[in-house]
Amino acid sequence: MDKKNIDWANLGFGYVQTEKRYVSNFKNGAWDNGVVTEDANIVLNECAGVLQYAQTVFEGLKAYTTEDGRIVTFRPDLNADRLAESCKRLEIPVFPKEQFLESIKEVVKANKDYVPPYGSGATLYIRPYIFGTNPVIGVKPAEEYQYRVFTTPVGPYFKGGVKPLTLKVSDFDRAAPHGTGHIKAGLNYAMSLHAIVTAHEEGYDENMYLDAATRTKVEETGGANFLFVTKDNTVVTPKSNSILPSITRRSLMVVAEKYLGLKVEEREVHFDEIKDFAECGLCGTAAVISPVGKIVNKGEEICFPSGMSEMGPTTKKLYETLTGIQMGRIEAPEGWIFEIK
Repeated sequence: MDKKNIDWANLGFGYVQTEKRYVSNFKNGAWDNGVVTEDANIVLNECAGVLQYAQTVFEGLKAYTTEDGRIVTFRPDLNADRLAESCKRLEIPVFPKEQFLESIKEVVKANKDYVPPYGSGATLYIRPYIFGTNPVIGVKPAEEYQYRVFTTPVGPYFKGGVKPLTLKVSDFDRAAPHGTGHIKAGLNYAMSLHAIVTAHEEGYDENMYLDAATRTKVEETGGANFLFVTKDNTVVTPKSNSILPSITRRSLMVVAEKYLGLKVEEREVHFDEIKDFAECGLCGTAAVISPVGKIVNKGEEICFPSGMSEMGPTTKKLYETLTGIQMGRIEAPEGWIFEIK
């Protein structure tokens, strides 16, 4: 079959329903073998665990068309590992890693005509998720669960492409020490919604969250990790037990060190040192890297030397190298590319 008749170049980051999705159910202590289905609807009891106590976790990854026409995904084994850690924290039965990888393969193959063509700037976003399905009225874990994977073709996460963003230091806390900030749980994102709506209303693109304990250290935004570049070209990412371990961020650090020969540091980043960095970016599956031009804290502006018109030079090299690996233009480290055959 041919690719779907979609205006790939003008896709936003939104939901476009595709034809097939994967579903597996957990009952009587075990996950079933799973099926690919056309039914996009979910029927739940009014007292389902996910509806009462937000017992749900999810992942996000993408499928790409490479320069030589292959359809691939990027490091899905790490998504499987992170999903497992999220499940453990919310007392959800872990979905088997091999079945996870097979489910990604099956659902992308079933929707291959929705994988955007090479060079279009668009990708096929893949959303695996798990939620409690049986009635739960007492505060306790559900006993039955459903794992699903759907796909949707998407354009850039931030409209306007590489235009540097303006961030606000949020008055809200994203995650508590020893809380759930390190896992990909729906409840974390629900907590960020009021903060992001408020930031948008005030004219900002995103929030910068500081650590809840001292409010002196940089954590992340509502949906991406931070990456900084010092004036001597060292790549720095914040370290904290309440930051989500971004697969994109971890990959960028390998790219910085092994491909670009840069010094890298994962360490605590204090807010008062931000003014000394040369570049700043947000990194994650959805955006890869989005440059940050300005951070505002209670009216005080911190402007990065890289400016408000384009990516800084090191951020740009990181972006081009990682996307080159994802798209097959640059040889990938072993195990990074998972081909859909």
